[in-house]
Amino acid sequence: MDSRPRGTDAPAGAAAKGDAEITRPRNDKRGYRRVVLPNALECLLVSDPDTDKAAASMNVSVGYFCDPEGLPGLAHFLEHMLFYASEKYPTEDDYSKYIAEHGGSTNAFTSREHTNFFFDVNNDSLDDALDRFAQFFIKPLMSPDATLREVNAVDSENKKNLLSDLWRMNQLQKHICSERHPYHKFSTGNRDTLLVNPNKDGLDTLDELIKFYNSHYSANLMQLVVYGKESLDNLQTLVENKFSDVRNTGRERFSFHGHPCSSEHLQILVKAVPIKEGHTLRILWPITPNIQHYKEGPCNYVSHLVGHEGEGSLFYVLKNLGWAMSLGAWEGDWSYEFSFFSVVIRLTDVGNEHMEDIIGLLFRYIALLQTSGTHKWIFDELLAIHETGFHYRDKNPPMYYVVDISSNMQIFPPKDWLIGSSVPSKFSPDAIQSILNDLTPDNVRIFWESKKFEGQTNLTEPWYGTSYSVEAVTPSIIQKWVNKAPMAVDLHVPKPNIFIPSDLSLKNVEEKGNFPFMLRKTLFSRVWYKPDTMFFTPKAYVKMDFQCPLSCSSPESTVLTDMFTRLLMDYLNDFAYDAQVAGLYYTVRPNDTGFQITMVGYNDKMRALMDTVIGKIAEFEVKFDRFAVIKETIIKEYENFKFRQPYEQALYYCSLILEEQTWAWDEKLAAVCHIEANDLQNFLPHLLGKTFIECYFAGNMQPSEAEGVVQHVEDTLFNAPISFCKALSPSQHLAKRIVKLEKGLRYYYPALCLNHQDEKNSSLLHYIQIHQDDLKQNVLLELLILVAKQPAFHQLRSVEQLGYITMLRQRNDSGVRGLQFIIQSTVKDPSNMDARVEAFLKMFEEILYQMPNEEFKSNVKSLIDMKLEKYKNIREESAFFWKEISEGTLNFDRKEAEVALLRDLNKEELIEFFNNHVKVNAPQKKILSIQVYGGLHSSEYERTVHDEPQPHSYQITDISSFRRSRPLYSSFKGGVGQMKL
Repeated sequence: MDSRPRGTDAPAGAAAKGDAEITRPRNDKRGYRRVVLPNALECLLVSDPDTDKAAASMNVSVGYFCDPEGLPGLAHFLEHMLFYASEKYPTEDDYSKYIAEHGGSTNAFTSREHTNFFFDVNNDSLDDALDRFAQFFIKPLMSPDATLREVNAVDSENKKNLLSDLWRMNQLQKHICSERHPYHKFSTGNRDTLLVNPNKDGLDTLDELIKFYNSHYSANLMQLVVYGKESLDNLQTLVENKFSDVRNTGRERFSFHGHPCSSEHLQILVKAVPIKEGHTLRILWPITPNIQHYKEGPCNYVSHLVGHEGEGSLFYVLKNLGWAMSLGAWEGDWSYEFSFFSVVIRLTDVGNEHMEDIIGLLFRYIALLQTSGTHKWIFDELLAIHETGFHYRDKNPPMYYVVDISSNMQIFPPKDWLIGSSVPSKFSPDAIQSILNDLTPDNVRIFWESKKFEGQTNLTEPWYGTSYSVEAVTPSIIQKWVNKAPMAVDLHVPKPNIFIPSDLSLKNVEEKGNFPFMLRKTLFSRVWYKPDTMFFTPKAYVKMDFQCPLSCSSPESTVLTDMFTRLLMDYLNDFAYDAQVAGLYYTVRPNDTGFQITMVGYNDKMRALMDTVIGKIAEFEVKFDRFAVIKETIIKEYENFKFRQPYEQALYYCSLILEEQTWAWDEKLAAVCHIEANDLQNFLPHLLGKTFIECYFAGNMQPSEAEGVVQHVEDTLFNAPISFCKALSPSQHLAKRIVKLEKGLRYYYPALCLNHQDEKNSSLLHYIQIHQDDLKQNVLLELLILVAKQPAFHQLRSVEQLGYITMLRQRNDSGVRGLQFIIQSTVKDPSNMDARVEAFLKMFEEILYQMPNEEFKSNVKSLIDMKLEKYKNIREESAFFWKEISEGTLNFDRKEAEVALLRDLNKEELIEFFNNHVKVNAPQKKILSIQVYGGLHSSEYERTVHDEPQPHSYQITDISSFRRSRPLYSSFKGGVGQMKL
């Protein structure tokens, strides 16, 4: 039986409701109602009169733990199959097509003990969308043909993961556990486990699917969340009408007692060979699951201390020793019955030689926590942070919100469905001490990943082929490591967090308006300001874009700018880590024209953090020891570039070809290898020697505060007695410009997959460049993609089974727009995939030409609804306005103007747009085909490279030469006065 806390059951024959018991954020104006249908399906209804999108999520309390013997991946495969068709809607892909055509999206995932299906859709389409969705759980159709085809999709999904260290190490941890526990299982499935092997054993996969569905998909094991604009009463009627026919077999929820690890799986050191360069230590302990004491939150407390990065923390010590790049601590892989506490440390090369010392310091710090007692002030700090976070949390898109809640419904009583375990409120020293007492050498599991173990291992994990070895690590061995670890280090608990907000009041701002306006302009900076007229939370958003022409003038300067920002973040971490903990997030990152400072979160302490960041820039000095670590990190990242998925490599090549001034990863790798600390110290005055700062301030901040911040920045960097920052002259302002492809030509760039281990996966990016930012053309392109997206997915992925990754989406390079097909395949080479894209476009012609006028109007309305969708939070709003500022278009009313154009659009204009720009052999068509060939298709690569190009085709053999030979689109972004280049 399931022993978790639950809500009361519904009386037989009537829907039960209870809507007063759910803890909600103080600023949450939505209505909530719990309903249990007569079939025992538990539902939460969410009424939000302000929402632009409706959404639903069905959580089914069955996952891959329930996979039958001999059929690994069956639960995941069933998740795929339920999307195909139903008795009520027998046309294949009807559900996904309806959702896509009505402004929505849909997905699902399978985990250990649950499978979650979800979608969002435009408000007025919720009724019909729910009707289709409900059929997943009433009478789905699973045909033999669809079964055979979708096995290939699951197989492609698995092959995509085979060279991912995340998937490989996760499966290795599961593999070294009891074979009798379902945690040991292979969750994804592949063609062998779902088709070949079952057939050998006389099993019919379709029969097993239906048997599994009938056995496990029972209404009493489901939790549904429906989110919409309607009243709670109307939502309840909708849910009762749609979901009352879901069958209740009275099936008890499976529970899996006991821990996956027995004594033979503890006190072990596992050495594993990863795919990527780098060294990682994963230290795990089986613990009592936090969920059993979620009100006390012992794991929150322990992970906060073990994972802390401020002064006195374990990471602080390891970083200063030059041994660690990052450290994280959390409860992972948890269920109600078992759990692991994990500490994951990314090591430097030097740190990899000091593994024993690092483990020794970790256990020394844990011993400090075990013996020093629990501190109520630390618990109270965490409580204040989590309470504030809950009550002032941003609105999320409804689809993500319903998934979170439906997942919580499987675990928590109704009162905690929204809050979950996010706000532990009861201080329990005993519960905390209990977790700390579990973190001993007696039950530790250490996984050590490094390519240095190649040739030193004697075992292979069966599903992903990871090479590894296992050796015993007794408590006495670990005690020796503790004793010999460096003694002259100061480990202690963190100091009080000065960034916890104390002033959460809302500022009274006289300026009102829906768009940003220019607040201030000098030779050094320009300030855009947007008052908060929508969210009314004590949060602000700040962006400072330092435009430095030298930053991207060569591969060396690009790398040096990257190093500078990383070192700046590194120096800030000791002090400003607490800001992130307290909900004030910041980052300093390089971009195409220099570097950016971004801050978002509670405004109360934002000025103090900003002044610190600017101060660190003004007094920046290169610390040789930290420079060495950052250099090593960057080198490894560039070396690991070749291990990216083939479709990601295709996206990279496309950007490299189209963007005027970008540098290839191997050029940057060559540059970073010979850069030394003195080079960076000498570079910085030149980098900032010519600078202009574009600023954006929004949220709970008065205009005078924004002006004060920027004046302080100018005084510190430009007006100080000794300053190397100088104003940028108008002629030096940078603008990112894009290659203009030639009409009537098909350019193609064939390349071998950089990862020679990836034998199976090849990829195609088929890009059609259309126009530079133009409101009418924009809406025609977006409408065309809306209409074509689902037919493309259905034809290329579901019918032709080219590969799991199959996408059609818009591409926008600094305002130059087009559409791109992205496909990753194990069955077709890129040239063949290119032909399939062309064949699809020919097939799509008929779909477009024959589209009824009512369907056209419905698609237009869906796009209008999508454009009128309100921003959920200050990040979303700021991202839109900042894009207009950074690209120089300044069309702050873009959405309203495009909606006005859409209202007047007719079907003939869309057909004309398609015929001119997208149709096969269209006169104005401009194609760029990026083809990444895996080892399986190397002979096809040789043929493509050496064959004569077809008529009107041009093979790109040298990217730099090609870029130099092509004209460029003009830029919307000029100097301070926004002149067009």
